[in-house]
Amino acid sequence: MDQELQKDKEELHNDILVAALKLFTEKGYFNTSLTDIAELSGVKTSAGIYKHFKNKQEIAQALYQWITDRLSVSIDDIRRRNRKASEQLREIVDLWFHLAEHAPEIMKFLLVLNVSEFLPEEKPLMATPPFTKILRILQNGIKEGEIKALDAPRAYCHFFGIIEITLKQVLIGNLTKKASYYQSDAWLSAWSTIVKK
Repeated sequence: MDQELQKDKEELHNDILVAALKLFTEKGYFNTSLTDIAELSGVKTSAGIYKHFKNKQEIAQALYQWITDRLSVSIDDIRRRNRKASEQLREIVDLWFHLAEHAPEIMKFLLVLNVSEFLPEEKPLMATPPFTKILRILQNGIKEGEIKALDAPRAYCHFFGIIEITLKQVLIGNLTKKASYYQSDAWLSAWSTIVKK
């Protein structure tokens, strides 16, 4: 029986997104065709993609939304479990390093690809819910005296600049060990840039 017929519509929709994520992060958005996505996702032809998405850009938009939605839910969970900004930030760093090791395509999509090149109409990453929540964590840490008196965007740059650069270097292969190898060091360096002493 045809693989397309065996899968339900939602499963096939998700397979298309997973295939696109893999291809966009391996080949780049502009070097990935609908035919490539169809082949990897198990859709018979690129015409089968049109039953789910209008075009490649709509696939990228759905991916961007899916990733930021999942991150937002994870950050909500982290905020519920932890009261202090340091605890929340530590868990977010744990999440990012975990994703870099076990779901690297997600972190490549966020940190390596220049999403604004192919999704110019989308909100910048820093304006999406997960990142506005991180800014709120930083603001609360500043207000509570746990983080030194910086504005939240600068605190983000100091702290997450170290985390993001470390992960990006792992993801592109410039740092050759697993992400977890660098995690503790990156956390200590990042936290030292914003902690109120």
